[in-house]
Amino acid sequence: MKDIDSIRPEQPGQGFQFPGEFEITAMGNASANLPTHVPQILERVGLHVLHETVKHKTSRESNFVSVTVSFRCETREQYDAAHAALRADPDIRFTL
Repeated sequence: MKDIDSIRPEQPGQGFQFPGEFEITAMGNASANLPTHVPQILERVGLHVLHETVKHKTSRESNFVSVTVSFRCETREQYDAAHAALRADPDIRFTL
């Protein structure tokens, strides 16, 4: 398996381009108010959250919620920090 930092686009313009706008989805406990909490976590790590893009969907049995939000970041390190900060929250199960 390749190390993620060694993966390069096959053609110019493919893959992640920094700076840029990215979308992230966090899934977790429905009782945790994640539609409000996820953007706050991203802002705490210094990202510019595009609040108008926040959308959420509750699971069939209403136990879980997925929250998708777009944000701007300058570097791959900021992008990775967004995932790490969300995954560190006890109410968030995973991110995409």
